[in-house]
This record gives sequence, structure tokens and C-alpha cells, in this order.
Amino acid sequence: MAEPLLTELSARELAQKIAKREIRAVDATRAFLEQIDTYDRTLHAFNEIYNDAAIAQADAVDHSLDRGENLGVLAGVPIALKDNLCTLFGHTTCSSKMLQNFCSPYDATVVTKLKAAGAIFVGKTNLDEFAMGSSTENSAFGPTHNPWNTQCVPGGSSGGSAAAVAGRLCAAALGSDTGGSIRQPAALCGIVGLKPTYGLVSRYGLVAFASSLDQIGPMTRDVRDAALMLNVIAGPDAKDSTSWPQPPPDYLRDLEKPPEKIRIGLPKEFFGDGLAAEVSNAVHAAVDFFRNHGAEIVQVSLPHTRYGIAAYYVIAPAEASSNLARYDGVHYGHRTPHASDLFDLYAASRAEGFGPEVQRRIMLGTYALSSGYYDAYYLRAQKVRQLIKDDFDGAFEKCDVIISPTTPDVAFKLGAKSSDPLAMYLCDVFTVTCNIAGIPGMSVPCGFSSTGLPIGMQMLGPVFSESNLLRLARFYELAHDWRTRKPAIAPSS
Repeated sequence: MAEPLLTELSARELAQKIAKREIRAVDATRAFLEQIDTYDRTLHAFNEIYNDAAIAQADAVDHSLDRGENLGVLAGVPIALKDNLCTLFGHTTCSSKMLQNFCSPYDATVVTKLKAAGAIFVGKTNLDEFAMGSSTENSAFGPTHNPWNTQCVPGGSSGGSAAAVAGRLCAAALGSDTGGSIRQPAALCGIVGLKPTYGLVSRYGLVAFASSLDQIGPMTRDVRDAALMLNVIAGPDAKDSTSWPQPPPDYLRDLEKPPEKIRIGLPKEFFGDGLAAEVSNAVHAAVDFFRNHGAEIVQVSLPHTRYGIAAYYVIAPAEASSNLARYDGVHYGHRTPHASDLFDLYAASRAEGFGPEVQRRIMLGTYALSSGYYDAYYLRAQKVRQLIKDDFDGAFEKCDVIISPTTPDVAFKLGAKSSDPLAMYLCDVFTVTCNIAGIPGMSVPCGFSSTGLPIGMQMLGPVFSESNLLRLARFYELAHDWRTRKPAIAPSS
């Protein structure tokens, strides 16, 4: 049997073969860089590509291994980073004109941990500007295209990372998830996306959107790679005051053990109007698989789900309004050359630097926090947040894991929802409550539509239940071939 292409190997397989010196890190890195050169002008998954630096990193890994040195668990593995993670190398733009030329003076904690593990950074991936969007069409540098159908969106806001992983342009990637921005694009691109429990992964060096909702997580081609990546990036960090102080478990240790006596909850609110029949059928088929393997299936209710989108689009813009106030044309970021006074400098710099969606959310958040409206909007949304968390707490007394669709439908055409913000916001109807409650969630491929587009299944669990979610997802994954399917991408002209 012919050896698989290097770009078809999982991150774990690559790491093991490089450690055993069966392949060289430089060869693996060149293979992925060639993939980027061949396909990324079609996909536009990357904002920056680090050809020379990546080869130099890989060469250093090879020399260290040749000397018999023990390196980290990702030594020589090509990784991509969402372009809202601060790095000492390259630019950190958040896909915004506001930060188009920004060079960070420090690395994000997750980047430091990946460096220590020996990962090779091939580039920074495209996103909706400041992570505000569900399609990666809001980028100041142009949209990313879905590898399965380049006329469709890859989801957002981590659409660049999702497209890069699905298109075999990197072995794995990091994304950030504020209301579904890892899980939704993972579902639309047919990969695995994990949003960890709030506080499990340090947010230090993640450019803030909504600080009480943001979380960094892995985007990979299979569940085992997600566990491997989480092992590297999870853990306490003194630089992040919201970081959980206890060390995390080894997520690979029991990954291959089949789950026992699992109770799976189906929330009736996630299977109602607006859900595409093909998506519903694929998720129910997955539930039947678990039922046939001994799982107990129980009906649960999350009654405040219907308020999730409304609460999210008060809380997140309010926090964004505060976090983005620092981009004023004075300290750093875009500064207009056309200003007659200080007020004009602030107004023009922000109008020129921020795109329409970011401006919309800043205005929404500023209004919700303004005098006379704070109690009516922000305070009420925070009360709904508590009710949503209570719903999940009650549901997890009856079940161990909640399963639902990740998205209401498969990937839609580029531009189809650009003129209707509400329709775009509803793409996240099944994902936002996970962030509101601070619980872990992941999306796993569970089928394809009649048009050949991926379908994702969402798994939600109580806080710090990542090990159980990963085991259940791995059990399902090994019985199906979704992860082995590969999109046919036309080479870039």
C-alpha cells in the first residue's frame, strides 16, 4: 500500500513519525506550504503565510531531534493561528484595517505553549473582523471560501482556520469562540471544533471581543488531534485572572475507551422550526447510533433557549463597545491623516478603521450600556444569562451529554445573508447558549447533505467535562468515515 501524502496525516501521526525520524519536519512543513501555495488563492484561508520562518523552525526541530533531544508533543507539526492571537512574529490584524499594520510586542499564552511543544507556525488565518460574524465575509481583506464548495461560506468567525484544516493547508489550527465561532465553521467545513469550558484555556493575548464569552480552542481533522491540542494549550495562567487554577487532566489518556452507561439528552428546543430536514436526519441518525450501542436517550428542556440570541446580542456588543474603545487613533492602530481637531481624529480614525459590522455592534453595545437603558437591556440580559445557565444545570442532572445540531442548515452561498444581519445572527442559534453558560461544546462531523456539504453534530457537557465529550466523540468518529473524506479544491490560477 502506498504511503499517504504527508498532508493527509493527522497532527498526531505527523508528530509520531517525525519523533521516530521516519519523516523530517522540513519535509512535512514544505508539503503544507506547497498546499497553501496551490490552493489558498482559491480559499483565502490565510492573511499571512510564514514560508521562510516555518522552514527555519522545522529545520531547527530536525537538528534537535538528530542530536537525540526530547522535544514537545507537537514537534515539527505545521499549525495555523487565527489572526486575533498575538504573536511576536508577523502581524496581528484581527482582519481589520484598524490593526492592519499592528505588530504585537508579546505572544499569547497559547502561542507560547505551542512553541514549547515544538509546533511550526505556517501562517495567520482570516476571520470576521474582530471575530464579529458567522461567515468570514466581514474581513477587511476579503472573504474565505468553503473548501467543499467555494461558492459557499466556511462559517465564522474562525472560517479561515476551518477552511485551512479542511483543505489540508495545515495539520491543525486554533480558533476563538465567543458565540459559536469555532463550532459553527467546524460544522460547515466538516472538521472537529472544540470550545473549552470558560477559563480552561488562557485568554492572555487573545484580542478581546466579549471578555466574559471568549474562549480559545482547537480545530482539527479528528477528535484525537483535538485532545492532543487541548493537552498543549489548557491549564492555569497567572496572566489571565479568569484562568481556572487547577491543572487539567490528560485528555488522551482514556480517549479510546468506549463510554459506559452514558445518558444523552435531546433538547426539544433545538429540534424545532428552522432546522433543515437533512441536518435533523443526520443528527438523529447519530443519536440512533448511540442508542444502539447502549446509551440512554432522554428528552430534556432548555426553556430559555429562545432568549439566547437576544441576550447574546446585548451582552457581546456591550462588552465589545468597552473593549474596542481603546482603538481611538491615538495609542496604536489606524490613525486618520485627515483630522482638524481631537474629536475629528477619534471619529474619523474609528470610522475608517472599523468595518460596518463592527460599527453596528459598537453602537448596539454603547446604546445598551447608556444611561437610562442599562437596566432595560444589559441588566436584563445578564439575568437571562443566569436563567440559561440554570437550564443547563437542570438538564445535566438528567443526562451526561446534550446532543443537538451545530447549525440550522449547511453552508450558504457567499453574499446570501450579507444584507440581513438578523438572518446571519440566527446561524448561531444553537451555539450561543454554550458561551452564555460557560460550558464546553464541540462540533463533530455527522454526515453530508444531498449537495455534498458537511453536517455537524454538537455535543455539550457540564463544566470541565471535556474528557467525556472527547471520548464520546471519538467513539462515534471511529465508527464512521466522515473524517476521511476530502474536499476537491480547484488549484489557484
